[in-house]
Amino acid sequence: MAHITASVYTSHVPAIGAALDLGKSGEPYWQPLFKGYEPAKKWLKENPPDVIFLVYNDHATAFSLEVIPTFAIGTAAQFKPADEGWGPRPVPMVEGHPELASHIAQSVIQQDFDLTIVNKMDVDHGLTVPLSLMYGQPAAWPCPVIPFAVNVVQYPVPSGNRCFQLGRAIRRAVQSFDQDIKVQIWGTGGMSHQLQGPRAGLINREFDTAFLDQLIAAPAALAQKPHIDYVREAGSEGIELVMWLIARGAMNDIEPGGKAPRVAHRFYHVPASNTAVGNLILENA
Repeated sequence: MAHITASVYTSHVPAIGAALDLGKSGEPYWQPLFKGYEPAKKWLKENPPDVIFLVYNDHATAFSLEVIPTFAIGTAAQFKPADEGWGPRPVPMVEGHPELASHIAQSVIQQDFDLTIVNKMDVDHGLTVPLSLMYGQPAAWPCPVIPFAVNVVQYPVPSGNRCFQLGRAIRRAVQSFDQDIKVQIWGTGGMSHQLQGPRAGLINREFDTAFLDQLIAAPAALAQKPHIDYVREAGSEGIELVMWLIARGAMNDIEPGGKAPRVAHRFYHVPASNTAVGNLILENA
């Protein structure tokens, strides 16, 4: 059977992609950030997945404000990098895994979660920046990726607990797939940031640090955090952190008898384009 080997958590700031694409990663402003991801890149080389299930949010690229699915799974064989207004990023085509994606959709929907099945869509920086941070600039992404888009843009958005329970359903779905493959689940977005209004530029290091601590040690309690806490403490875009709870809910220790995961890497940096950046890797015991 397939199994989830690890969960990876990372921010997906669009300016990070631009810095890489324009050759600015060695500049003094960006160098500390990219240096902080070097251990994660090394870990990924030593622990390659067969498939990545990547949880992210679309930024009105594949889904306009006319139609907004709460949860959408990409089941196509390929996904093009999106043109977000200044041309597509110069990154490889994203290869999907239609068989596993369709199996997960079937299983999760039968577990009473409503998913939107997407057979064609472009993927924006929410998905490609995490791949760039973890893989650098390869000629092709080393493994297939299943895009899983979550609405954290237009209210109402799913609760942290809904996301956490969805992660549990995804874990069961992966484990029922009849191929012996290693799957990593990535939760992306965040950390604290606000892009508009009087609080634009808000960063809350204390909140972010506490979130990481709790994500590791007490995820079920963290899943009960209400939306207003994210907005108040982490900024209007801090709500993206509920997507990390999907990845955390898919880990072995959430089920009875499961052992706590091993922290393979933890990194936090501010600022990156007025945004706090977090990176965490948890290995299943």
